Formats: sequence, C-alpha cells, structure tokens
Amino acid sequence: MRDEWEHAHTDYTVPAQRHIPASLAESESDWREYLEHSTPNGWLIQGNAMTEALLSGKPMYLLHVTRDIDAIRTSRQLHVSTGCLVGALYCSPLTRQRQGLRPHNLGAYLMRTKPSTTPLIVEVIPDAPIRPKGVDYLHLGPIHLRTYLRYESLLTPAEHDQVDHAVMAGLRAAAGFLDVALRNATGRATAAPEFINRLSDAVTHMPFLGYLYFEVLSEYLMLHSTTTETQEYAQAGELNNWLYKRLAHAAIDGMDQLFDLARFHPPHHRLLQLVEGVEPSLAPGAAEYVRRRLSHLFARTALHPSQDAASITFQGADLPTLREAAPGLIGHTVFREIRYLPRYPQLYHCFEKAKALEAWDYWNSQGIPTPFNGILPKGEIGMNPVYPRSAVRVWEAERDSIGYLHPVDEVTAVLIPHLASWWAPPRRRETQNANRDPLAEAMGDVRASIPGQRAARNEVPA
Repeated sequence: MRDEWEHAHTDYTVPAQRHIPASLAESESDWREYLEHSTPNGWLIQGNAMTEALLSGKPMYLLHVTRDIDAIRTSRQLHVSTGCLVGALYCSPLTRQRQGLRPHNLGAYLMRTKPSTTPLIVEVIPDAPIRPKGVDYLHLGPIHLRTYLRYESLLTPAEHDQVDHAVMAGLRAAAGFLDVALRNATGRATAAPEFINRLSDAVTHMPFLGYLYFEVLSEYLMLHSTTTETQEYAQAGELNNWLYKRLAHAAIDGMDQLFDLARFHPPHHRLLQLVEGVEPSLAPGAAEYVRRRLSHLFARTALHPSQDAASITFQGADLPTLREAAPGLIGHTVFREIRYLPRYPQLYHCFEKAKALEAWDYWNSQGIPTPFNGILPKGEIGMNPVYPRSAVRVWEAERDSIGYLHPVDEVTAVLIPHLASWWAPPRRRETQNANRDPLAEAMGDVRASIPGQRAARNEVPA
C-alpha cells in the first residue's frame, strides 16, 4: 500500500526513482534532465520558493480562501477537500516580507477571480524540515482501482454492471488512439497534427486524456514562457500559473464556473490558436511537445511498471486483462464512472475517506504536514489535517492596496479529518449543451473548509 503512495509522489530534489514500463523511448530521468536544464524556467523545478520554504523547517504561511467565514467561526472547524491533494485543506504559499505577507501568483489569481471569498492566513510551525514530496494525481489511478475493488461490494449488481459497461465502452471507443500513444511512447512517431486530432477525438471517450492533455500544455507554458510577467514571477521563485488559467478559459466557455478538464480537447488548429493567444512564440513547438510528452506520461501513468509498453494493445483487450496491464488508466476511468451513480452521494465517504486515510498515514510516516501538488511545484499546497507534530494557527486576513495580506482576527478553529461533501457535474452525453459538460482540474474547492456545506466545486479533481 505505501509503495503505491510512494510511486504517486515526486521529490524533485533527488534523481528520478520510479520504476516505469519497459521499451519507452525516453526515461523519467531523460525528461527530468530536459525539463530542468533545457527550458527557460526549468531551474524552478528544484529552486522554487515553496521547496526552499519546506526544506527550511521554519514557520510557513499559507493562504486559504473560503466563502463563509461565519460558518467556520461558529463550528470552530476547518474541513478538507478531496482532489489533487487527496484529503487536505487547499492553500497556496505566502511569503513573509516587510510590507506583509505576499501571495504566491496562484493565490493572487484565486483572490482576483473569487472576489466573494474571505482570505485566511494559516501559520504552520513544523517540527523539522519538511520533505518536499508532492503527490502527483495523475499517478493515483492504481490507488483508485484498488479502493474500488476493495469496496465494490457496496454497489448493487446493476450499479456494478453499469460501471463496467461504461468503462469498456470508453476503452473500445478510444482504443485506437491509446495504441497510437503507446507506439509514440516507444519511439514510433506519429505526425503531430494527426496525433493531436486523434487525441482530441479520444478525450470525449476517455476523459483522463483531457487531464493529461491539459497538464502537459500547462507544463509546456510554465517552463518555456519568456514573458516579462513570467520572468518577474521567476525572480520570486514561482512558476507562472496565470498562463494555463488563461489558456483554459480561452479554450472552454464557462470554465470560470466549472473548471472542467474532461472538456479540454482542442484539435490541432485550435491548439495552435490557443497557445498563440497566450504567448505567440510558443505556438510553433506546442503540438510536437504534446505528442512526445503526453505519450510518455500516458505510458507511465496508465500501465503497470512491470509491463512492456511495446507489447500492450488496448484493441480487443478485456477488462480483467486491462486491470492487470493498465491499472492506472482503469482506476482513473472507474473513479470517474462511479461518481455518476445515483447513490454515489451516499457512498462518497466510503471510497474517498479510505484513500484519505492512506494518504494521511503516508504523509505522517514521511514527515509531511503540508503536501503539495507534485505534477510540478507550482504553488498548490495543502494542510494535512492529522499531522501530530506541528502547530497551526489561523487568522482572517485583510488585503492592502498592493495585494499583501495582514492578519486581522485570529480564527478559533481546528483542522479536522472530515471530507467536505462532493457532487458530480453532468457529463457531455447527459446534457444538450456540450460546452457545459464537466469534470475538472486538480484544484481545491473554496467551500471545502466550510462545515456542513457541500463542496460546490468550480474546480474538481481527476
């Protein structure tokens, strides 16, 4: 069990250590070397301000935003959310400066785009330097699958059949592209325009590909951008989160209401338009980067490390075979499908609390009171609600004219291991308006901290 959680975490301060499928044209170490040393902002993968703060062992200050401070004050509780941080209070870093606490650019984005929220300052005094190991939600598929198989007895036979049917229908429809992606991962390149167009079609059948597509593009933008804005954030030790936010909102209508990566599937011509709209100089290399990087990440996150990527085919494979060969892909797909069962609101805590308990156990064993999103250390960081060896205090914050935060009133509330409730948005095939289909990125919900409220996410995890 802990081995799976170890596999799902990344520490960018040490060499790549994951076991990966055989026959891949490029290793995780090859990609790490390229990303860190051959991109303009790759030095921030190791040398970012958040990692330095974790390693310092000094008190850390985090920003959390909430929509109902009164409910928190009344209950004296802070609840955590699921998502990319599994079961943590979603935050972003604050940097202590003479003028006050400066928000990370991700936090500045959250406050600007969620003006009805109240900012909270969370002070964490760790017991020791914190290991900078971040959880990569793209690698959580095997854990999703194991959890589902452990608790599938909670489903009725009809519900079980519904999930299996939906999973197999998606696999059959996307199988041709999945095989193309594996061929590319093993070195047999497809022309980038053709690859992107086939990827775009496959996302509608296999939504996990939309997450991969978006995360690869986000990585491309953050690491390759050379704008003045990006350079200013880099000087502060931060990757520029505004780049992929702008791209997402340009790509999908209503993304400000529901940050939905299952809807992210631009074809080749649209991909180039979107990247050009964010940073024109990056458009020419975007499609080829997506082809190479997504193929590699698909093989790593979909297949079991013991497999040979050159010998796997999705076309004609049955579900038991794919559970063994591709537990990551099956896990992510099952995780999505069970959320659309009518009874899932009643079953939610059974499945999600089981994973959260394992994550908390792993974090405590590793000395991690503040887990972060480890796809890249881009500023998504959370609070482990059951870490026994750190002191935590919370204040309601006031923003000054330059955007810095200052503590105003201390909030008498404790972080508890209670998962905020969750709901699943409608799927494309269940709504007439294709632009309103959902499932989302890996960001926490601003209501997750509010006791007694359903997490009405506008940014839902994989």
